[in-house]
Amino acid sequence: MIASLNSFKTKSVLNVSEKSYIYYDVTKLDVKYLPYSLKILLENLLRHEDGINVSYEDILTLIEPFKTRKYSSREIAYRPARILMQDFTGVPALVDLAAMRDAMNEIGDDPSKINPLLPVDLIIDHSLIVDEFGHSDAFNNNIQLELTRNKERYKFLKWSQKAFSNFRIVPPGTGICHQINLEYLAQTVWTKEEGDKTIAYPDTLIGTDSHTTMVNGLGVLGWGVGGIEAESSMLGQPITMLVPEVVGFKLTGAIQEGTTATDLVLKITQMLRAKGVVGKFVEFYGSGLNELPLADRATIANMAPEYGAFCGFFPVDAETIRYLRFTGRDESRIELVEAYAKAQGMWRENNTDYPKFNDIIELNISTVLPSIAGPKRPQDRILLTEAVENFKTTLRSTLGNKANTRRSIKVKNKNYQLNDGDVVIAAITSCTNTSNPSVLIAAGLVAQKAIENNLMVKPWVKTSLAPGSQVVSDYLKAAGLQDALDKLGFNLVGYGCTTCIGNSGPLNETIRTAVETGDLTVCAVLSGNRNFEGRINHYVKASYLASPPLVVSYALTGSLLVDLKHDPIGEDKNGNPVYLRDIWPSNREIVSIIQSQISPEMYRLRYKNVFQGDKDWQNIPVSSSLTYEWNADSTYVKKPPYFIDFQKKPKVIKNISGACALAILGDSVTTDHISPAGLINEDGPSGKFLLAHQISPINFNSYGSRRGNHEIMVRGTFANIRLQNEITTDLSGGITKIITTGEQTSIFDASVEYGKLNIPLVIIAGKEYGSGSSRDWAAKGTYMLGIKAVIAESFERIHRSNLIGMGVLPLQFPEGINRKSLSLTGNETFNIDVISSIISPRMRASLTVIYTNGENRTVDLLCCIDTANELKYYRHGGILYYVLRQLTANA
Repeated sequence: MIASLNSFKTKSVLNVSEKSYIYYDVTKLDVKYLPYSLKILLENLLRHEDGINVSYEDILTLIEPFKTRKYSSREIAYRPARILMQDFTGVPALVDLAAMRDAMNEIGDDPSKINPLLPVDLIIDHSLIVDEFGHSDAFNNNIQLELTRNKERYKFLKWSQKAFSNFRIVPPGTGICHQINLEYLAQTVWTKEEGDKTIAYPDTLIGTDSHTTMVNGLGVLGWGVGGIEAESSMLGQPITMLVPEVVGFKLTGAIQEGTTATDLVLKITQMLRAKGVVGKFVEFYGSGLNELPLADRATIANMAPEYGAFCGFFPVDAETIRYLRFTGRDESRIELVEAYAKAQGMWRENNTDYPKFNDIIELNISTVLPSIAGPKRPQDRILLTEAVENFKTTLRSTLGNKANTRRSIKVKNKNYQLNDGDVVIAAITSCTNTSNPSVLIAAGLVAQKAIENNLMVKPWVKTSLAPGSQVVSDYLKAAGLQDALDKLGFNLVGYGCTTCIGNSGPLNETIRTAVETGDLTVCAVLSGNRNFEGRINHYVKASYLASPPLVVSYALTGSLLVDLKHDPIGEDKNGNPVYLRDIWPSNREIVSIIQSQISPEMYRLRYKNVFQGDKDWQNIPVSSSLTYEWNADSTYVKKPPYFIDFQKKPKVIKNISGACALAILGDSVTTDHISPAGLINEDGPSGKFLLAHQISPINFNSYGSRRGNHEIMVRGTFANIRLQNEITTDLSGGITKIITTGEQTSIFDASVEYGKLNIPLVIIAGKEYGSGSSRDWAAKGTYMLGIKAVIAESFERIHRSNLIGMGVLPLQFPEGINRKSLSLTGNETFNIDVISSIISPRMRASLTVIYTNGENRTVDLLCCIDTANELKYYRHGGILYYVLRQLTANA
């Protein structure tokens, strides 16, 4: 129920095509120069003003700073219109809700109180693995393998769909959540019926995938959160946040020939990461927006997690309306979007006065040049002309003097050798680019022209095409481009997030053996947004983000050591050299196909029965019980231990004394390092657990698919094969040393031994700790290992929030103090004054380091609990406990 005190008298009526809508008019306040993204937050506060969660003063807190430039630490309570989930992050969230229902049942309360109060859509898109590729049956075979592997998970999801209200599921084989959101779910202006009234308000959301921001390109304000935070929102808790600073990104000019939207977004990512926008809104403006199709805007918005921002927002304008119509939206909704945006001062015209921003950054789009990013971070952009030398530098840093000679090894039973720098994976994948017809059509044209010039993909390259929606296949087929892609091995492998999430699937056994035998540094090139260490494939040490046409081009050369700008990429049938410029399409060719081959009817037909699924999905049996019937033998879905012996009152918080460091880590430790999503190594604790339960390695599936089982996930925490723990500098992977015995063992096994001794644990880390995916298991696993605090030089926003949500204290070193200046080796013990640090948000905490020689050193730390609500969550031991206690208190 939407109810507002309406202190600012903004409640108004908007008439559109003979229908009336109630709305809260922000133009009645002096907000002409407020950034568009903050106008949406302002409307949210006006609509939910109740004097308790949202007060008169809270609303002023949002408006006044942009007049006076005096910023308040007062937090605001934000309530999104809806929630978006993908299955990797959605399953553990739903498992938690099911466990909360059990807890309510056990204490004699009503389990149906645990139910989403907001509309929730879950899209099953992360479970597809590229097992088969390069042939016409790859799609059907991969789908069947997916359904077989994930039968237990899908049974649980279908129960959830039946048990919870306000909850819909898009079945597997349909597309990526962000593209389905962009093409179908998002409305730009949301509506809700209340009695005989219709309320209209901006479409807003949070998502359990960090790339929820893609929909910012459609004028929809949304960002990624951890599953823990999403659960609390589902159960009626507002998102508390400080009013964010807004960085204006001014774009001028237009994309030049030979340059793609991918090149543009890699440049923007590099600039904003260097600028430093973690925890801030980024809003795009300027004449360059006139030249950016909405798909290009969505590509830029998608990468907000990579540049570290809450969101990368584009305001509503004529291009938004064109796209809504282009994708077959209802005409009455399109009329409402335009009328509402204009009435609210949320409509961008070419001559609109620019908002006032906290800071500004500028880019002339016409100066952007073709580029890739890698070998392990999306912000590490490399000009295409410098790619060869960059890889050589990477090789030298890895191999030292051995890199002077390119290493090769004969591939068994093949007539070719595998070398350092060879591309073994070329994947057109991920929401970043598969939302964008221009780069997909460009890839198809490159393939077509390559075949005309007698060029073929190198035999050691694993190729794949995983579009973000079924509409992509429709227009590639209509344009005659899918045939060309098929001939090069870029057959459809499925609709979903594959290589980018670590689901690249196995390499050919002969390739894998050659890589291992020769200890080769081989590469992956993917059109994705994530290329962190160990994420793409265990055998790939260097991964590069690139546009889809460049992915095809690198598959043709088969190596990062071919200069695509200057070297020939092959020979035609007459033996003449063929260069990239000979097969690269013009912008005119691409636009012509978009205009002639893509129609609104394609979108209407594909989304007509989007929630229905195929017969295999429909035939999955489902229980109608109010609580879930847990299967004790399941290795996919297991009741988590969080609510065992649940107490209605929180435990008393105590200081952390005599703690040991479970790991000491460097900069840019991602959630992939903390909680891998890819394949499970049979030699690690998770693999051994599965083997002990008679699961063969071929059926291990991935960490991401098994997030509903805490036994596997806690064993997989810090198990990334590329993790570098400075306690054990001679080893890589999830290894540490037990301080009491000196034994080197897995991080999980060490945590068990420390637990037997009742020794609390901490993690010490460098800058940007927890960057990457909004992975709640990176926090859940940390909690379940017995880690009480993480002390880092800086945190990424979502992971910091997730740690608090699990009752783990995030602490930040002051400038100039870090693990190196403190000479930490892992042999020290630590005392942390927790009690005094949680009196109020952003308090100082005291850390005492006790060295083996008996010396002590005490330093002040910043307690990274930002808001009063976060403080409540921490005091309750985590957000789930807080919400459950609130529900039982209101019985």
